[in-house]
Amino acid sequence: MDLEIDSQHKIGFIGAGNMAYGIVKGILSGNVLPANIKVSAPSSRNLGRFQELGIAVTHSNVEVVCGSNIVFVAVKPHLIPLVLCEISQHVTDRHIIVSVAAGVTLATLEENSVVIRLMPNLPCVVQEGTLLLAHGSHVKQEDGALLCSLLHCCGLVEEGPEAWIDIHTGLSGSGVAFVSLFAEALAEGAVKMGMPSTLAYSIASQTVLGAGRLLRDSGKHPAQLRSEVCTPGGTTIYGLHTLEQGGVRAATMSAVESATERARELGRKSVVGSRK
Repeated sequence: MDLEIDSQHKIGFIGAGNMAYGIVKGILSGNVLPANIKVSAPSSRNLGRFQELGIAVTHSNVEVVCGSNIVFVAVKPHLIPLVLCEISQHVTDRHIIVSVAAGVTLATLEENSVVIRLMPNLPCVVQEGTLLLAHGSHVKQEDGALLCSLLHCCGLVEEGPEAWIDIHTGLSGSGVAFVSLFAEALAEGAVKMGMPSTLAYSIASQTVLGAGRLLRDSGKHPAQLRSEVCTPGGTTIYGLHTLEQGGVRAATMSAVESATERARELGRKSVVGSRK
């Protein structure tokens, strides 16, 4: 879809947290103007950074819905029932509702509305995000194409079944924190061996960035790249042996599993909340 079309749309955000900010930063790097975006939140605490981008802000969710045709619902999962109750009578067939709430199912959200579930991650702020979309039953092909076009400046945009959304939450949404923890540990290892802290953290960050780009751009399996770094009897294989002794592989897999299960748990709670 032509990006010029996207610039005609009015885009609203209910919620002003990090995910909303990341998506806004991403779409502003494309062809969307600040004047076409409005953000609502119950307090002014997080609204200032949106105002600095030239975006209109409000405390009224209804105002956002009535003034937009694409509405991102980016609030905590436990707040979804309250938000839906507030805005539902103002949602029409001209709206595309995009939920960024972890664990909240399409069945909870859609009723007769056009709803898409979206799971982004924080690197959308620097246009290096990973976003997965799942379509509700009322979504037309052109709705999905419009959203992909809108979000492509945020990073990698993929579509898939709803069952993958919670997995993506564990892999990529939470994965940013997992990778940050590993980068922190890399740097602290260097500090332990005598390198200045500032330099160690700079090198660790660049190492993670470089490895990520190499994985993405080469198309090689991670095991192949890992093997290419190792030489017989060299430093890397000794370090990898230590990581394996510490259970880093199993711990990482378990972390993704735990985060995924937590997303599913939140989804079950949201269903119960919406029925009360």
